Amino acid sequence: MNINTFSLDWDKTAGLLPVIIQDYKTLEVLMLGYMNAEALEKTQAEGKVTFFSRSKNRLWTKGETSNNFLYVKELFVDCDNDTILIKADAVGPTCHTGSRSCFKTEFNQNFIFELENIIDDRYANPVEGSYINKMRKKGLNKIAQKVGEEGVETVIAALAESEEELIGEASDLVFHLLFLLKEKGLSIQDIAKNLEKRHK
Repeated sequence: MNINTFSLDWDKTAGLLPVIIQDYKTLEVLMLGYMNAEALEKTQAEGKVTFFSRSKNRLWTKGETSNNFLYVKELFVDCDNDTILIKADAVGPTCHTGSRSCFKTEFNQNFIFELENIIDDRYANPVEGSYINKMRKKGLNKIAQKVGEEGVETVIAALAESEEELIGEASDLVFHLLFLLKEKGLSIQDIAKNLEKRHK
């Protein structure tokens, strides 16, 4: 979605609007910056996030010196037309400290999304001897069978084993379900969209 710069309320904040950057896969909030109209136009034209740097008093493309660019995937405007949300593909760490995010949030809250990214990477860049590579060679039937096995083991753990064992078996089930979805060309987003549709 492209944003019409004239539709935004630049006057409310003296020509600079806050811009929230969110990882488009994990949904983790990566940073907050500011844009003027020129920065927004440049961002939309080039597909890389450009801010207006208040300290440098000029346009600043994130990654212009580090090459840790933020590639735009989606743009959104809030209900008051004075804040922008950008879902981006972050190349390298976003924070100048070398951290993935400027906020010290725990990463494990998004790790299922990151796990899906890891599985995607194993498909794009197979690692000889890795578990995913071995299972892919055995084919869809074996991958699907593992989901069934882990489902049964999760039920047994829930009925007769410790909480720790249940967490372990449920983790195996989630991993293999993500693996099966990838093998079928689907993602956790497809499941989330379907659940949302059912809820309405």
